[in-house]
Amino acid sequence: MTSEGADASRDDQPDSALAIAAAVRSGERTAASVVEVSLGAIAARDPELHAFLHVASDHARAAAAAIDETVRAGRDPGPLAGVPVALKDNLCTRGVPTTCASKILEGWRPPYDATVVTRLQDAGAVVVGKTNLDEFAMGSSTENSCKGPTRHPMDPTRVPGGSSGGSAAAVAAGLVPLGLGSDTGGSVRQPAALCGVVGVKPTYGVVSRYGLVAFASSLDQIGPLARSVADAAVLFEVIAGHDPLDSTSLDEPVPRVTRVLEAGVEGLRVGVCNELVEGTSPDVARRVREAAEDLAKAGALVEEVSVPEMRFGLSAYYLIAPAEASSNLARYDGVRYGLRVDAPDVAAMNTATRTAGFGAEVKRRIMLGTYALSAGYYDAYYAKAQRVRTLLIRAFERAYERLDVLLGATSPTTAFEIGERVVDPLAMYMSDVCTIPSNLSGHPAMSVPFGTGEDGLPVGVQVLAPALHEEPMFQVAAALERAAAARAAAVPGGEGRR
Repeated sequence: MTSEGADASRDDQPDSALAIAAAVRSGERTAASVVEVSLGAIAARDPELHAFLHVASDHARAAAAAIDETVRAGRDPGPLAGVPVALKDNLCTRGVPTTCASKILEGWRPPYDATVVTRLQDAGAVVVGKTNLDEFAMGSSTENSCKGPTRHPMDPTRVPGGSSGGSAAAVAAGLVPLGLGSDTGGSVRQPAALCGVVGVKPTYGVVSRYGLVAFASSLDQIGPLARSVADAAVLFEVIAGHDPLDSTSLDEPVPRVTRVLEAGVEGLRVGVCNELVEGTSPDVARRVREAAEDLAKAGALVEEVSVPEMRFGLSAYYLIAPAEASSNLARYDGVRYGLRVDAPDVAAMNTATRTAGFGAEVKRRIMLGTYALSAGYYDAYYAKAQRVRTLLIRAFERAYERLDVLLGATSPTTAFEIGERVVDPLAMYMSDVCTIPSNLSGHPAMSVPFGTGEDGLPVGVQVLAPALHEEPMFQVAAALERAAAARAAAVPGGEGRR
């Protein structure tokens, strides 16, 4: 069969990233045809989903043509050859609009690429566009976008989660095989759980933050979204590694997660964390218990564990993150770039620009953070929250003295309806109660699809691990993926369902 015939026969198949890259590298498929399939899928479904803020068609076609030329010349284009990737629109991409879904950055085109974007391109991946998000990554539903919400691929009346909801929805809908998001309090893992895909938050410092528009600098981390653990593993290895351009980047060997995916879980010590199960909806809790049972059947040593300090994570986070946000967002003043609203003097111009440029949730967090850092309140709020953070880190360390990983829910519920929590910020903040602890500790965590809830929507099970222990985390995640597939296959008509 010619490469053109092979391409045509596969146009309607949601191939894995690994399968696409192998076919492009061997010449069985062309990167150009793969990109056209992705662009066609975006054109067909994105008017309904609104996962993308910008589709970089010309950029993607030019990159694909260069990859095909590399293959024809007999050179290896990289491990992600020809694979379309969607980038959350807070990752700087040279010459491509990068807005953070905010009016204050509308039309801004960065003069440089984020390190992760450079590494993707060096690996042969093709960036097809920038995806929707909660403004400046502040939200749990992708409803706080100045361009309007993204919709869930399985039920357009529901949210895809947030803040990386655009990337998660694009991957779940088959528009792209891979996506990148940022995770400050769960913003990769929570939408991954709600959309039924794999989402990874690496150890803080393992993936460079250079070129990521900052929300909360001590918490932000870039992570993969994929339809399989294997695809997520390859993407993780591509983007991870030391970067001298990021002062918080760890100069440590990249965990080689792809080599452990078939290792099984025999003898691994798994703790089912009560605080990540209690308080979740009954159907979510049931899936976590089933996941634990399947790991035990596969040979893991499973036990119940309690980390009571986790209960303070949400309160500490919503002091630390807004405080850092109020500092980071001070740079948007109408002077150097972005929106400017003219006024009689500089102070009035600053006020008018920020009033018009920021949405309600961003303003809420700036005010909360500024208050927490203000004279007379710093010690009572911000400093105390940092002490709580230290207590949480020490509690994790004690748990990991006898456990390899922790297991729990990723999100307390399945996807909720659009508009359901917008008027109740506290209810929205509770969406991240299971994911925030790993951001405060800096440890890696990932969400793996594991069945559905009573509403038929995806449930994600979360695997947490100590710093730089991505290997056992991926090892357990791969076992969960196999167990979920076996459960789906055992149900009549369930083959192929997560």
